[in-house]
Amino acid sequence: MAKAKMKATGVKTVTGRVLHDPVKDKLRPIFPLDLSKCRTIDQLVRAMGDTAYTARQVGDAADVLEGMARDKDCFVVMTLAGALTVGKMGLVFCDLIESGIVRAIVSTGALMAHGLVEATGLSHFRYDPAKMNDNELFNAGYNRVYDSLEPETNLDHVEEVVDSILEDWDEKEIVCSWKLHRRIGEYLVKNTKGRGILKSAYEHDVPVFVPAFSDSELGIDFALHKFGRQRDKRPLLRFDPFEDFEKFADTMMATKRMGIFTVGGGVPRNWSQQFGVYAELMARRGYKNLPLKRYAYGVRICPEPVHWGGLSGSTYTEAVSWGKFVPPEEGGKLAEVFEDATVALPLVVGAVLERIGYFKR
Repeated sequence: MAKAKMKATGVKTVTGRVLHDPVKDKLRPIFPLDLSKCRTIDQLVRAMGDTAYTARQVGDAADVLEGMARDKDCFVVMTLAGALTVGKMGLVFCDLIESGIVRAIVSTGALMAHGLVEATGLSHFRYDPAKMNDNELFNAGYNRVYDSLEPETNLDHVEEVVDSILEDWDEKEIVCSWKLHRRIGEYLVKNTKGRGILKSAYEHDVPVFVPAFSDSELGIDFALHKFGRQRDKRPLLRFDPFEDFEKFADTMMATKRMGIFTVGGGVPRNWSQQFGVYAELMARRGYKNLPLKRYAYGVRICPEPVHWGGLSGSTYTEAVSWGKFVPPEEGGKLAEVFEDATVALPLVVGAVLERIGYFKR
């Protein structure tokens, strides 16, 4: 499409080439990164956007996320995967919620469990391989997450919190992930002083969905609570993941425009993106008369390459073929950053929060 707009301005050379003038072709120049002119996160990210490679991806992603943030008709879903709360990105997610940019979250359960550890005032620790090997860590009750440690006692505390919430659950009310996470958020508001993802989500009415709930510490805690009820001959609680699916679908159906901010990949990304497929099938198979519901904005931070074949590395252009995204030629604004989230996420989010004046509040 870009080539069709370029017009030959020079004389044909002996090799047949016609050398163009980049200014007349309206090509965008790039510039050296001058750190002496960068005093804020936003200034750095804008300068990176005028360079190349991953730095330019960071700059472009900030521009698209800013577009989502400023579009009052855009409902933004954030999807999270990976050990990002152990990686200490939790307060960045709180800022995205509290700034009003993110309106719903789809996550792995582990990320929420580790975030609950943090929100209740407990800590994670640096791993020093010179002190203990992995077998010694197991015997000492230290669970390793890459270069960090989650003490088993932290997870015991998480179980106590979850169990206390489930003890008070009305046995007639179906359990699903967004309802449970909302109750945990309410518990944090009443019982803790610090910040946390679920606490911020509760305070700002942001639902948190965990589609692979049983694949998490919180899922294990629910299973253990079931054993306790069986032992005590009490009615069992029923968990229904389709309560999550229908809540998410109803929420997204009501939107004027949709944006997605994906950190990592996996189930949260796919579960959120397949909403477009679900809506299209509802219409095509005659259940409801619906327009196409595709994400108009997309920002993805994930180092997974496309050639491994997994969904975490699949491109937004591939998702266009599934009817999940508005293609760029129809106005879709998409950006992808192939970088570790603990590096790219603070840059992208920090720049956008600065642009919308969040830090001045």
